[in-house]
Amino acid sequence: MEPQVSSKMKKVLLVINCIILAVGTCGTPLLLRLYFIKGGNRIWLSTWLQTVAWPINFIPLAISYFYRRKININNDINNNNDNIKVILMTPRIFAATIGIGVLQGFANYFYSYGSAKVPVSTSGLLFATQLAFTAGFAFLIVKLKFTSYSVNAVFLLTVGAVLLALHSGGDQPEGEPKKEYILGFIMILAAAALTGLIFPLVELIYKKAHQAITYTLVLEFQTVYCFVATIVATIGMIINKDFQAISTEAKEFELGEGRYYNLIIWGAIILQFYFLGTIGVIYSASSLVSGILISVLLPITEVLAVFFYGEKFSAEKGVSLALSLWGFLSYFYGDMKKSKKKENQSPETEMIDSKTCTP
Repeated sequence: MEPQVSSKMKKVLLVINCIILAVGTCGTPLLLRLYFIKGGNRIWLSTWLQTVAWPINFIPLAISYFYRRKININNDINNNNDNIKVILMTPRIFAATIGIGVLQGFANYFYSYGSAKVPVSTSGLLFATQLAFTAGFAFLIVKLKFTSYSVNAVFLLTVGAVLLALHSGGDQPEGEPKKEYILGFIMILAAAALTGLIFPLVELIYKKAHQAITYTLVLEFQTVYCFVATIVATIGMIINKDFQAISTEAKEFELGEGRYYNLIIWGAIILQFYFLGTIGVIYSASSLVSGILISVLLPITEVLAVFFYGEKFSAEKGVSLALSLWGFLSYFYGDMKKSKKKENQSPETEMIDSKTCTP
């Protein structure tokens, strides 16, 4: 049996996963856009890159296994390690994870298609609408209770996204057909909607698991659903003959063949950070926290796009960034107050709560 993560350790994991998610959230649109503006045009390949680095998860899984083994040896005078499970995931969770993986595979394709057609600033502001989808689906699926702080955060972040959207009319790239540009808009919104659905579904799986939700189980979950999403993308690549086109595309890439392959390899690793961080934040906090963090990072991506791609940073983008940071701080201030209130509960109340939450 795996030792339960303490409240303090869970906060540490939350910070670590927030950092991982920040790298993935900011790096993903920049790397995908770099691929497309420098000569890449394979949608399924860019979709495949978003999850193909899933074997990276075996590293923390191996560390977790040996840690559990060490704890068991220290606690078992007979040194009997037969009860150390290599895989914690039950068949029921495995089946649900496959469904999440299929949804994620299509969400990745929608996002890749949109990234190929619209600038980083436009795709970022459109994808920020995932927060509204997350909040709505979380209310319907996991019966999320809103506080004044979370409502304020959602409102501010949504206003920031809308403000950016009102200023995005002149962002259509030169030479991009109007129909393709509009379709790119629709695809990004579809990706945002699917992402907003996936987050609460993951949280629901955690709640209905009928077993202790440990960080190891979360890693297993993330590994399986990224593997399934990779299979979806691989099927698309085979049908579209993307594997055969890689060598030709590499030779024609504007930055050179070597940098093309570097972009492919390191891009896949950075893109995996997004999924690893997302699942970790949902485990350590909630689906809404994950959605809010992603939304607050999107305007930061806009700033990075100014430096890397020379996109204009208008006054509207500055206001949106300020609103996003305000919303982010608002939510976590409310979360801190809630945590402090729980800490002030009597030991008897905490014992009752723990018994109630036990599956």
